[in-house]
Amino acid sequence: MPTVPFHYVDVRTFAYATEDAKRVEQALRHFLPADVEVERTESEGHHGDRIDILSARIENADDVRYALSRLANLPDLGGLVDELDDRVTEHTEFFLHLDKQAAFNGETARGEGITFRAKVEAYPAKREKAVENARETLEALEAHEVRVPDPDQEDDETDAEEDDADGA
Repeated sequence: MPTVPFHYVDVRTFAYATEDAKRVEQALRHFLPADVEVERTESEGHHGDRIDILSARIENADDVRYALSRLANLPDLGGLVDELDDRVTEHTEFFLHLDKQAAFNGETARGEGITFRAKVEAYPAKREKAVENARETLEALEAHEVRVPDPDQEDDETDAEEDDADGA
């Protein structure tokens, strides 16, 4: 994916009073490179309960590639490509909801909890062109199987290789 047809990616989630805000931030960070700052805004629910709004915007092309490569881990990426007509707005924004619990566990899945919004480049700035650009990008992710390594899995694989070497 040499060029990235996205101006930026925004990710956002809520940490409710019943949740550990650090764990919720960890889930959000699943989609962010390590050096990206997460902004925290405090809010209040209808009954006076605390709600933290956690969000980040990434604009650097390498950081955007990182976030998109996390989407490559979706088990139904082809289905997402088929839904692009419904997921790209007239303002050339691509929206997707991701599962917060799965992200906390280091996985990427569709669900509730994290909003992923990406501004798609489109010249002219028309929805149809944005859908086409988003489709090309997601199909490239699917075809090349771009994946971000999971550090926990790498450790498990290394341990397994070491066990094999010891047993030989």
